[in-house]
Amino acid sequence: MPPKIPNSLDAHWYWDVNRFAVHTSWAHGFMAFYAEYGAVGVLGVLLLAAWWRARSSPDPLQAVSAVLWAAGGTVLAWGLAHYGLKPLIARPRPYFAMPQAEVLLHKTTGYSFPSGHATVAGAVIVGLWLSRDKLMTILAAIVGLLLCFGRVYTGMHYPGDVAGGLVFGSLILLVAYPPAVALLRRFDKLLLDKTPLAVMVSSRPPDRHTKVGAA
Repeated sequence: MPPKIPNSLDAHWYWDVNRFAVHTSWAHGFMAFYAEYGAVGVLGVLLLAAWWRARSSPDPLQAVSAVLWAAGGTVLAWGLAHYGLKPLIARPRPYFAMPQAEVLLHKTTGYSFPSGHATVAGAVIVGLWLSRDKLMTILAAIVGLLLCFGRVYTGMHYPGDVAGGLVFGSLILLVAYPPAVALLRRFDKLLLDKTPLAVMVSSRPPDRHTKVGAA
């Protein structure tokens, strides 16, 4: 007896990916770990690498502030998605509509749209793009898009859930970028000019002793 699939394009695409997952059991272990923890960890490492590289940029104050917004904005976007959009839209997980689906991770009763993992991916990708670190942006895009596929592959989300997460995370980072980075610049400038933590902002912090002597 053929499985009963809800009459929507999103459900049919989910089922197509799910059938692909059934026939690629050799990838289950990797994809389950990657889609739950691994990719988020790698995205975190890329943010750290971007901060380290930003310290040596021609304008470290702007670059570091942008990377800090990429990190902080990602947390903000995830929080808004998890505590705001998910309960507001209240879309059930796909495996409740299709109980015959292969699910590689622990089934949760939480809502499905938007995907929190995809929200993080979209926010990190756009945040690093705004910081103008091309290498880290490309790497984050590869890691993030594979994460989005992994959330569908493991049975946790519809494709529309991950698309919505990508868009939502991206929009939060874009819309709030000007005021957030302006505020972070003031904070970073304080660190750079007034504290021993200047090395957190620039790999070539100003030598305040030299300035005092020169004056």
